[in-house]
Amino acid sequence: MTKYIPFLLVVMMSGCAMSPGMNMSSHETNDDVTLLPITAALINEQQRALSGSDGIKFLPNDFSQKNEPYRLGVGDILSITVWDHPELTIPAGEYRAAETAGHQIAKNGTIFYPYIGRVKVAGKTLIQTRWLLSRLLSKHITKPQVDVKVAAYLSQKAFVVGEVANPGPQPITNIPLTIVDAIKQAGGTTSNSDWRHVTLTRGDEKFTINLLDIYEKGDMRQNLRLKNGDVLNIPDLQGQKIFVMGEVSNPASLYLRKGRMTLSEALSEVGGIKPETSNPARIYVIRSGETGKPEIYHLNARSPDALILGDQFKLSSRDVVYVETAGVVRWNRVIERLLPTTNLLRNVVETDYTLGSDKVKLNY
Repeated sequence: MTKYIPFLLVVMMSGCAMSPGMNMSSHETNDDVTLLPITAALINEQQRALSGSDGIKFLPNDFSQKNEPYRLGVGDILSITVWDHPELTIPAGEYRAAETAGHQIAKNGTIFYPYIGRVKVAGKTLIQTRWLLSRLLSKHITKPQVDVKVAAYLSQKAFVVGEVANPGPQPITNIPLTIVDAIKQAGGTTSNSDWRHVTLTRGDEKFTINLLDIYEKGDMRQNLRLKNGDVLNIPDLQGQKIFVMGEVSNPASLYLRKGRMTLSEALSEVGGIKPETSNPARIYVIRSGETGKPEIYHLNARSPDALILGDQFKLSSRDVVYVETAGVVRWNRVIERLLPTTNLLRNVVETDYTLGSDKVKLNY
């Protein structure tokens, strides 16, 4: 039996290395991993970085915020009234549908009107169109009084897609259509929407809009006016997940709703850490750094200020929160795994000893 003792000692001495789960230390660093303790100084640095990292950095030249009058386009329907000349006004026009009450701008940008024939109005404002019709009608009518309105805005539209109640095109009218207005007209965002990474595509350019900055900080610079052909996409939360693992009550993946969750909130969402098996002194947040180099943040929950630090440390998408196993529990799990092997070796030793005794008796 003594010949198996060295083997058993080797196995038992290497028990910690064989135990399941990660085993990190706040003192371990190497060239591939950065291990940072979560302190008040680190949280202050994090808050400074976050305060200037969200939203668009600049506005391109064609994202003008100036008040520009609406310009008519192909498909718009005009309602034209010439006062004191009912023969030029469609009977009961104000009581009929917009599609049948007025003059629709044709593909070549023109409308037909009595006495003056085809007139190009696409690209003009209502004031310019009113002045043009008055000038042309003055050749046939003395001092015509002309009123021009848009009965239906059909030429320009922006598209709101993604996580909104009613995705689809939104008409652009004489009232400027902003991002907030477009989302409201689309029925508002769903509970699965990512407010921090809304994208606005105009032609070949794409920009990220942070709705939280608009709604909560009043940053109206990001509430851009939409133009014809713009696509506003409200993404879902699939890219905004974190993962809580290790010695917690219910390991799970969680969504960063509205882009915000602290370390304490994440641990609370999964039922907290297991007091009987966890090591509160070793709670880690594993994050992929901007350069691809992993960053590991360490919180010692036994510290008096741990509750405050955990509630202020903000998580980012794809973070992994890991709670390490207590040393005694790790050792017990090693022993549990070794017991079947130990029992097997003991049976082998006892069988070998019995066979040897029989041989001795037979020889004797």
